[in-house]
Amino acid sequence: MYLFIHSSSTHSEAKAQSARVSSLHSLQTQHDLIFSFIRQPPPPPPPPGTTPHNPTNKTDRTSHHYKEARRSKVNMALCSSSTSPELKCCCFDNLRGKNPSFNQPNQFLRIGDCYSNKGRVQVQASSQLSGHLEGSFMEKKRLQEPLSHRKLEFVRTLLIDNYDSYTYNIYQELSTINGVPPVVVRNDEWTWRDICRYLYEENAFDNIVISPGPGSPACPEDIGICLRVLLECWDVPILGVCLGHQALGYVHGADIVHAPEPVHGRLSEIEHNGDRLFHDIPSGQNSGFKVVRYHSLIIDADSLPKELIPIAWSNSADGFSYLGTLQSGEIPDAYESQSRQKILLSDISTQIKNGSYRHSIYSNRMRREVLMGAESLLLREITRTSRSVNNSDELGREALRPRQLFCDLGDRRFGIQHSRRFEIQRSSIGVKCLKLTWRKFDHLASTVGGARNIFCELFGNNKAENTFWLDSSSTEKGRARFSFMGGKGGSLWKQVTFRLSDQSDVKFTSGGHLLIEDAEGSIERAYLEEGFFDFLDKELLSFHHEKKDYEGLPFDFYGGYIGYIGYNLKVECGAASNHHKSRTPDACFFFADNVVVIDHLYDDVYILSLNEENTPMSTWLDATEQKLIGLRASSTRQLEEQNLHAPTVSRNKSAFISEVSRGDYVNNVENCLKYIKDGESYELCLTTQLRKRIGEIDSLGLYLHLREKNPAPYAAWLSFSKEDLCICCSSPERFLRLDKNDLLEAKPIKGTIARGSTPEEDEQLKLQLQYSEKDQAENLMIVDLLRNDLGRVCEPGSVHVPNLMNVESYATVHTMVSTICGKKHSNVSAVNCVRAAFPGGSMTGAPKLRSMEILESIESCSRGIYSGSIGYFSYNRTFDLNIVIRTVVIHEGEASIGAGGAIVALSNPEDEYEEMILKSSAPAKAVMYFD
Repeated sequence: MYLFIHSSSTHSEAKAQSARVSSLHSLQTQHDLIFSFIRQPPPPPPPPGTTPHNPTNKTDRTSHHYKEARRSKVNMALCSSSTSPELKCCCFDNLRGKNPSFNQPNQFLRIGDCYSNKGRVQVQASSQLSGHLEGSFMEKKRLQEPLSHRKLEFVRTLLIDNYDSYTYNIYQELSTINGVPPVVVRNDEWTWRDICRYLYEENAFDNIVISPGPGSPACPEDIGICLRVLLECWDVPILGVCLGHQALGYVHGADIVHAPEPVHGRLSEIEHNGDRLFHDIPSGQNSGFKVVRYHSLIIDADSLPKELIPIAWSNSADGFSYLGTLQSGEIPDAYESQSRQKILLSDISTQIKNGSYRHSIYSNRMRREVLMGAESLLLREITRTSRSVNNSDELGREALRPRQLFCDLGDRRFGIQHSRRFEIQRSSIGVKCLKLTWRKFDHLASTVGGARNIFCELFGNNKAENTFWLDSSSTEKGRARFSFMGGKGGSLWKQVTFRLSDQSDVKFTSGGHLLIEDAEGSIERAYLEEGFFDFLDKELLSFHHEKKDYEGLPFDFYGGYIGYIGYNLKVECGAASNHHKSRTPDACFFFADNVVVIDHLYDDVYILSLNEENTPMSTWLDATEQKLIGLRASSTRQLEEQNLHAPTVSRNKSAFISEVSRGDYVNNVENCLKYIKDGESYELCLTTQLRKRIGEIDSLGLYLHLREKNPAPYAAWLSFSKEDLCICCSSPERFLRLDKNDLLEAKPIKGTIARGSTPEEDEQLKLQLQYSEKDQAENLMIVDLLRNDLGRVCEPGSVHVPNLMNVESYATVHTMVSTICGKKHSNVSAVNCVRAAFPGGSMTGAPKLRSMEILESIESCSRGIYSGSIGYFSYNRTFDLNIVIRTVVIHEGEASIGAGGAIVALSNPEDEYEEMILKSSAPAKAVMYFD
């Protein structure tokens, strides 16, 4: 995938060309990069308005002035700058391949239009002209080395991360192609002295890759040390992706301007001039070759110096959904007005079958070419020079020992910043030896009334206080198979409650207060300086167990922690701050030592009990078995329990009140669109809270009603009586799972539409969602983000997308779901897999960190439990977590519901408001009916 041409001739031309060409034929739902070769003389001084990197000169993005500060920086980035007459380089766009299952292989590549968050790629190969190198500190170091060329079995890359959510997709590919993982550093992590030391004194790297990133190269806080690298390391091959490419153009005087329109996660056709770099790549309209573009900004083609020759273009009017074609047609978007949704199913089906379907947004758009590539006049000379020197077979240099060196550089082999936080730390951990015993009852569940009846009988007394139920209430089509339930009891049972320290200011903080209550009521308090994830990690690592104890069990939870992680714990995962303090605890878990498990596929029931080794076995297994036998003997118990929790007529007719009015929500959407237009983000998941005061309410009855009306595969009931907190969750979305084989799986949802009132209308709406370009773009961008997050903790080459944009149907909505998988690296702990990906990207947008900062400045209240995760961490270090959506949180006499949606460049503000209301409707109706 990645090809570097070194002026010092470290690779053969044939090997490099082979690597480039082979990458074009290995597109397996991942994004491939093609780029040109750049020969660059010493650059001119930085344009007016830029300054060398200064880590201390950073704007506080978390202040309430964030929007104004960011916007002023963007204005600076978009202003014209003088073009240097000495610029002599070649640049070419980023092509990231995508091979969706419903398209033929090798027909789609992803092209990040040069100049945006997910944009163009450039390679910079240094000049051999001695006049340009005279007096250079870097070149003096180079001149001390032998001039003979080395053919390396690996390539050592320094990957500079601009706080982006695509960096670890590049990391994964570099690890595979280079033969050794790159070293990853953030753009403000190393000083200039560090760069010089490793690059020139230690000879640690063959090349540099500068990642994508939000913002503009004119903003020092966005580009960090990359600007100085581009200014002074001109004798080192550099691959600049998106923001990195913009930076190179900017330092040489090119103008960066707004694109005719922001384009993110959408397809276009590309036309090129037949240059050798486009070997075997079709060109032009009707060529059958489409690419996926990401960009809000572009380089003004008129500002290119005469030394640059344009070689590739896209058209601003081109745009297709994945399932669309080149011909025009009409179909409403998923949230267009109701009148426009009155399209007959036969019309849609006919358009799809005859190939005329196309998103209507393009019907009246002006066509305008957008520059996608340019070639230097020196390229042919560079190629000849590279070939002549690359004929050498001499290996040279002692650099064939990168692994030890990479360990010395912080052991970033797994692509994780500050990776020692993410790797397994076993020192100073007290070991607890646990023993599991269990029993199985074949084909029992349905004979005793199913999961609902089992829970009500075993755990429904006393308002089901201090109980849990991870409830796969929607099991059709294999979406979920097992339900786990339990309550207080057992010698190992405890409740842990965590609250972050004072979050009234905007400074980074992850420490907080932990309260632990055991089964006897004893309470222990502690302050956790390192935060909750660190505590949970150490807890799980302290458990010793025998695998033979759970051999034969078909599920992955055998006892351990069950509860939730609140959205505000994002500050333990890289987010800068929390502007709003959560009303509920930021994390709350039970340690469950007694568990009932229902296998919905085979109708089996399991009961499990966990004890510390060398302690008397609990009598809970015997007692629970007797209760289950009693349930089987009573054929009327199911009806009795259903009547026990039957809803009563509501006397409290007060409606839910939103934190923001309709007008304010629409304005917030418009603000998001401005940020997207300016390149700050390409997807922002905007949310709000709806609240309602309630009186005495049967919380369990409410949950039973919700699960009946809106069943979901990742539903959950949690009751924490000491916190006066109940959670009634009907989530259809899995955040992340780690199974016993160390396989990670994420299943993000992006794209939602209401069910129809008739079968014909329902099928029509399903097709409408499937073919909606807006929803496909939303989904694709979050898939890329999750690939990045999993790429931080997975073995190189293992991250893949087995299912892309499948439509799943639930009681009230159709949703678009993708699946991302990867093999966890052996040296990364289970908890740190979660920390690398939390919060779920479908609830933040992308790039994740910048998007969360922007959302903090827009949203008016804490999300609390909403947007977090509910699930388990098993004592054997597996886990399964959902995304908290479609959920009612009952806390201190109030019911709250979070709802929102992803804002992208194609979003309509009024439609986004309607989508938010749609998503909140099912849980809101349950409360209104049951209050």
